[in-house]
Amino acid sequence: MSAVIDTSRRQFLKGSAVLGAGLVVAFVIPGANRFAQAASTLDAVFAPNAFLRIAPDGSVTVLLGHSEMGQGIWTGLTMLIAEELDADWTKIRVEHAPASAADYGLPAFGGMQITGGSTSTWMEFDRYRQAGAAARLMLIEAAAKRFNVAPSTVRTEPGVVIAGDQRATYGELANDAGQLPVPDPASIKLKEAKDWKIIGKPTKRLDTPEKITGQAKFGMDVQFDGLLTAMVARSPVFGGSVKSFDGAAALALPGVHKVVQVPTGVAVVADHYWAAKLGRDALKVDWDLGPNADLDSDALLQNFRKLAAIPGTPASQAGDISAALSTAVKTIDVEYSVPYLAHAPMEPLNCTVKITPDKCEIWTGTQFQTLDQMVAAKITGLKPEQVEIHTEFLGGGFGRRANPTSDFVSEAVQVAKAAGGPVKTVWSREDDIRGGYYRSAFLHHARIGLDAKGMPQAWQHVLVGQSIMAGTSFEATMVKNGVDATSVEGVADSPYIKGLANHLVDLHSPKTGISVLWMRSVGHTHTAFVVESLVDELATAAGKDPVEYRRTLLKEYPRHLGVLNLAVEKANWKAPLPAGHALGVAVHESFGSYVAQVAEVSQDNLKIRVHRVVCAVDCGIVVNPASIAAQMESGITFGLGFTLHSKLTFKDGQVVQSNYHDFQVLRLNEMPEVEVHIVPSTEKPGGIGETGVPPTAPAVANAVFALTGQRLRELPLQLAGV
Repeated sequence: MSAVIDTSRRQFLKGSAVLGAGLVVAFVIPGANRFAQAASTLDAVFAPNAFLRIAPDGSVTVLLGHSEMGQGIWTGLTMLIAEELDADWTKIRVEHAPASAADYGLPAFGGMQITGGSTSTWMEFDRYRQAGAAARLMLIEAAAKRFNVAPSTVRTEPGVVIAGDQRATYGELANDAGQLPVPDPASIKLKEAKDWKIIGKPTKRLDTPEKITGQAKFGMDVQFDGLLTAMVARSPVFGGSVKSFDGAAALALPGVHKVVQVPTGVAVVADHYWAAKLGRDALKVDWDLGPNADLDSDALLQNFRKLAAIPGTPASQAGDISAALSTAVKTIDVEYSVPYLAHAPMEPLNCTVKITPDKCEIWTGTQFQTLDQMVAAKITGLKPEQVEIHTEFLGGGFGRRANPTSDFVSEAVQVAKAAGGPVKTVWSREDDIRGGYYRSAFLHHARIGLDAKGMPQAWQHVLVGQSIMAGTSFEATMVKNGVDATSVEGVADSPYIKGLANHLVDLHSPKTGISVLWMRSVGHTHTAFVVESLVDELATAAGKDPVEYRRTLLKEYPRHLGVLNLAVEKANWKAPLPAGHALGVAVHESFGSYVAQVAEVSQDNLKIRVHRVVCAVDCGIVVNPASIAAQMESGITFGLGFTLHSKLTFKDGQVVQSNYHDFQVLRLNEMPEVEVHIVPSTEKPGGIGETGVPPTAPAVANAVFALTGQRLRELPLQLAGV
């Protein structure tokens, strides 16, 4: 790894380099910024992003600038390289790459190294294949020189180069190939889809063996001699600060070494977690609670409701909405709301930091390596290149570990700096739930006018919720004319709305003092629930079957129709159901992929039971069908958690919930049967890590309406008593 870190960007750009013994291939491939919302403001920069290393023993190591947090990119991205390299899959190895904007920055994110937005596969689809193809050509050329034959007479089989009766393994050729220049990307011809042997085939994940044997190392597992553990007492109210503290009782406890103040609060540094926790419990801290001490969920909702009653900032508009509503045969006028949500990953936040005069080492599960690197450099006074990030496996991220302030990393650096030694700063589950950076609460108010055929002729829709981009480095590209695109995605660009001659989508983005952040599927977490529930309401008002109604509205959208038709076919939409069961449907596009789900539910007193979810997905070209199915199952599980249970509330400025007992996620005994069906496609790859989440809540809500007649317009869903 040290040789990789010391290799300069200039050397990569010049071509190839030899690291000890073996072949290293860097690659710079155009096209990596398609789908990128921010790309139009950036120069076309094609810096090295990832590379592969072939050792003399024939092993192929792929270093990924992306973080593996259960989404399967260790396997999926490696399959792209292996396909074009014609690699022996049994000799593939994968490592997290070091932090380096120069070598692993992504054009779509302004050159930052980040994993998020369901971007990994579609951004790297061409680039990683090109890397594998370049390496293969270099191995062929090296073999041709060794065999004294023309390169055109040389072919490859997995891990072997062959010319007539002469053979050499990739490992045997690695040193020779490493002396050759990297081929011009424009001269490299990639395989046609019909010739793929790896892409599109169900493939077992490369990280599974480590994880099922307990050998995989997560951030929480980091341990070395001399490492201490810290816990931080933070203000119970967002925006609060320390007025004074007394650490005497904490220092008197066995195992506690230091009590130090840091910008976020007071840290107790101890031998291990339990000593740090007991020490923190013993602290006496006098807090200045600041301006948010009166935060209250009910008051926030009322404020959102008042804003929804007045015009906001237009996000999408056409025609004369007032006139069109006034001539409607029937009008739907309804309000929907969703609460604040914590990400609540299984592994709470943690970060280990070791600072020396000329280096800062960080071990953590992060989605945002180069921002962490820059923040740590600023705190320590070092240069960014003197900050080394060791990316560990992430025990869940969902966006929380891609923070625009690098909050948990910067705090850990501050703690280690104040403590004067290596420290692992650990958050408890309660810290994690109450620590901020939530999915914002949102309120939607919609007025929709129907014509004589029951079809929408006017759609007025206002959204109220906090902007996640305001105040961040993404604001310039993501907030246009006062509209945060992530707040209105799924509404302003909905196929049901954008084609209407008369529509108006307004946005209010109030500031509340609560820190908010993107969450898995971002704005689609609430917009899909509202829009797909509204479409069901329209179908009911029109007296039409919800599937047939959608087919009419989506007749110009073949990919929406494709997943809708497949899902309802596989769910046997018209077939008789067990007594007390009903179906609901939803279809939604996000991150370049299309997903439809049919949920089957029943009622147990006031409890909603989800028995089955049939899912159809069109994500363009499929790299690993097994990962696609797993991510759909994962997204449905995640979505069911906040559909049925999860909710954060505030009282007297503080978060009421604290752990999984009162901020519930889906339990194992609640998990429905899930079927995943993939639509064959030759379209460009779309995202997959988040796109399974949005349709879940509306599919369940629509099924509940079909079963009970109760139209539930608030998450989590709660049946009313008779």
